[in-house]
Amino acid sequence: MFTYILQIIIFQVLFLAVYDFFLSKETFHKYNRWYLLGTPILSFVLPLIKIPTFQKAMPQEIMVLLPEVMLSPQKVIEETTYYTDGSISYVSLFFWIGVSIFTIVFLVKLFKIVQLIVQNETIKTHFYKLVLLPKRNNAFSFFNYIFLGKEIPSNKKDEIIEHELIHAKQKHSVDLLFFELLKIVMWFNPMIYFYQRRITLLHEYISDAAIIKTTQKQSYFNTLLNQTFQVENISFVNQFYKHSLIKKRIIMMTKNKSNQIRKAKYLLLLPLLASMLIYTSCVKNEETIEEIEVVNEKLPKINNLDEIKEVEIVEETVNDIPMAVIEHPPVFPGCNGTREEKIKCLNSGIRKFVVINFNGDLAKTTGLSKGKKKIWAQFRIDEKGSVEDVKVIKSPNTKLGEEVKRVIKLLPKMVPGKQRSKTVGMMYTLPISFNVE
Repeated sequence: MFTYILQIIIFQVLFLAVYDFFLSKETFHKYNRWYLLGTPILSFVLPLIKIPTFQKAMPQEIMVLLPEVMLSPQKVIEETTYYTDGSISYVSLFFWIGVSIFTIVFLVKLFKIVQLIVQNETIKTHFYKLVLLPKRNNAFSFFNYIFLGKEIPSNKKDEIIEHELIHAKQKHSVDLLFFELLKIVMWFNPMIYFYQRRITLLHEYISDAAIIKTTQKQSYFNTLLNQTFQVENISFVNQFYKHSLIKKRIIMMTKNKSNQIRKAKYLLLLPLLASMLIYTSCVKNEETIEEIEVVNEKLPKINNLDEIKEVEIVEETVNDIPMAVIEHPPVFPGCNGTREEKIKCLNSGIRKFVVINFNGDLAKTTGLSKGKKKIWAQFRIDEKGSVEDVKVIKSPNTKLGEEVKRVIKLLPKMVPGKQRSKTVGMMYTLPISFNVE
């Protein structure tokens, strides 16, 4: 998921770079509007597209080395509550807190709009509804509602209403609400805010271009420059006057209409899209390796077996074990969270299951010499999540090897792993160590 989000942000950076350097200064406002609305959606879709032609071979099964399980031959567990990883995903919690906060902020702003409509005088016309705001000189619009301060001079009102009516007719509020929803879902992504600023300015370009067709430019410039209007602090309304945009709006209005041949600039989108598709589709041929922190579990030394009802499992960081990357690893029952948390929970669940169910007393009866012993086992989690193909590669004793096979076959059914939306089998190697005293 982190990789997917990172790709979205990178793609949006590239799309906006093309817009800022090549398209923003052109007078093709209609095309620019669709560009600013379409490229954020493309940035969400492109990482999900995998073109087989660009993809390299991926092994159908991935071998994973599990963390070592440490057993004690003195282990006795009579009553053990089975452990599953129920830890809180703080990343997910932080994400949903952000979503909740931004949703509340959005609803508060929306409530302010509704409140202005309900509490103030509204004049209904055939095309729009004019909301008159007493003791204010605001001028902004939201869908077909045009908000106008009563303090605005009468000779300026017609031009302002005509300007805001363009916003209403072209449904500019829909564009702004689209970015408001994106801000809620991806509140941590700064590119959404840049997109919203670009399209807010573009809306003004569109309305200004329509107005100066029927109004003298000089008169309209004077309206923008000589009269200072209040600004409503709501990000999804179209505001007639915003000081930071006035200079850019006047420069755009004084520009000559862009030559039609300049539309060829939009073709720059084609190689950019092709590059993105190649990037998202290609997979490294060599096995991709990531380092994950693995914990080893030890049982404390037991002095009086009769008094022990449960043995506490102590987690200790040992070292980093390389693990082949899979998009969606198998999920052990009760595990949830991010991909890394599910991997850690799977490792922990399997090891603890073995610790609980393995008959350590067998080591006493096998006549093994003193020292550390190790058993190597392999098994497969198939496409249905079942454990199969259990075998012992190496064992100091046949009975211990058979015990390991018995325990592994008892592992619960899991959610199978997925690679490119297809369930895949995964092979696991499990080392089990114990000391003979």
